[in-house]
Amino acid sequence: QVQLVESGGGLVQAGGSLRLSCAASGRTFTISAMAWFRQAPGKEREFVARLSWGGGSTYYADSVKGRFTVSRDNAKNAAYLQMNSLKYDDTAVYYCAAREPGLGVDRYGMNYWGKGTLVTVSS
Repeated sequence: QVQLVESGGGLVQAGGSLRLSCAASGRTFTISAMAWFRQAPGKEREFVARLSWGGGSTYYADSVKGRFTVSRDNAKNAAYLQMNSLKYDDTAVYYCAAREPGLGVDRYGMNYWGKGTLVTVSS
C-alpha cells in the first residue's frame, strides 16, 4: 500500500502562484508514476499532470500547459505541482495519485489517491 498526503492549497488571487506538495509513504518503491488531478465543484475529476517516477517524463493537460510544472524528489518520496499564472477556472480540489504496475487501475489509470487539497483562485 502507498499513502499520499497533499498540502499547499489555499486562496490566491488570479495571476498568482501556488506550489502543491504530495508526500508518499509506505511501499513507495513500487510507484511507477505520480499524477495530479483536480475536481471543480459540480464537475468531473480531470487530469492535470503526470510524472514518470523513473525517467521523469512529464505530461500536461492542455489547459495547464505552460503554466503548471510537475516535479519530484525521489529522496523525499515527494511530488510537487508548481502552479503559476493561476486563473479563476483553476479553482478545484487537487488530488495526488500514484500508479503501481501490476495492480488493477481505476478509471483514471491510478491505484492510490490522497484526500486532496483545495485551491481557490479569486478573480
